[in-house]
Amino acid sequence: MHDNGIGHVTTTELSATKVKAARANIEAAGFSDLVTVLEGDALTTLGAVGGPIGLALLDGWKEMCLPVLRLIEDRLATGALVVGDDSTFGSMSDYVTYVRDPGNGYVSIDFPVEDGTELSCWTGR
Repeated sequence: MHDNGIGHVTTTELSATKVKAARANIEAAGFSDLVTVLEGDALTTLGAVGGPIGLALLDGWKEMCLPVLRLIEDRLATGALVVGDDSTFGSMSDYVTYVRDPGNGYVSIDFPVEDGTELSCWTGR
């Protein structure tokens, strides 16, 4: 983003301690203009994030991945990449089932790394 002059990273974190550390690290790296760290529950903080969203990394509480995806889905750009980490966990089964159903607007594949990663492309249904 820095080199291309386009894009912005928005992340959310529930822990105030982690938010403080993340903001300090981003500041020290000189990327404060490119990264926003929102403090609070993702189901609240991400509700106000604008689109289009080109990449979504879902690596929080596994039970929350599908609700978070559904929350931001209307702002995903056609062709957006959605990455669901730890896809082999039982608590990710609803998420994996959802993104693997073409009727929900995704083309999805398992990326077989430790604990699994589900790579999905939003088709814009």
